[in-house]
Amino acid sequence: MDQPTRDQGRTANTVLTHRALDAGTEPPLGAHLLTPRNGYSHHGIYVGDGKVVHYAGLAGSLRRGPVEEVSITRFAAGYEVLLVPSADPVYARHEAVRRARSRLGENHYRLLTNNCEHFCAWCLYGESRSEQVLACFIDPRAAIRTALCLFAAFLAAAWPMGRTGPCVS
Repeated sequence: MDQPTRDQGRTANTVLTHRALDAGTEPPLGAHLLTPRNGYSHHGIYVGDGKVVHYAGLAGSLRRGPVEEVSITRFAAGYEVLLVPSADPVYARHEAVRRARSRLGENHYRLLTNNCEHFCAWCLYGESRSEQVLACFIDPRAAIRTALCLFAAFLAAAWPMGRTGPCVS
């Protein structure tokens, strides 16, 4: 199993660790889930019964997708699933699930302003925020690396040949 990844938490000076979801283990209701992809991480909210609500965005194809409820297997798309620790969420468990489901069918995905991570932050904290987008604005090298990896992912989606390569997280 891969080493846990580290992420800056929502409270100052707190470093939280993502935990790998063990096979066959059900995440807590309202949990923030993440799958590391080629050059980015995809996010969703666990809503119970093996289902995740996420902003499909560009995760599955070159076309933007809506907020949808899918199986955890479909959400993972063959990648590892991690639990993202939530530092003092404003909305927890049933309320986070209600908020996630309230946006089902919404189709206003925008990579920089309304992506899957923005969606999860809104479900849990009531604010639309993406650490991945912020990191790209802070560090131009991260932005260039992410852009190159996304471009490679688009090429791979257009001409599938496997998903190995330098951008696999």
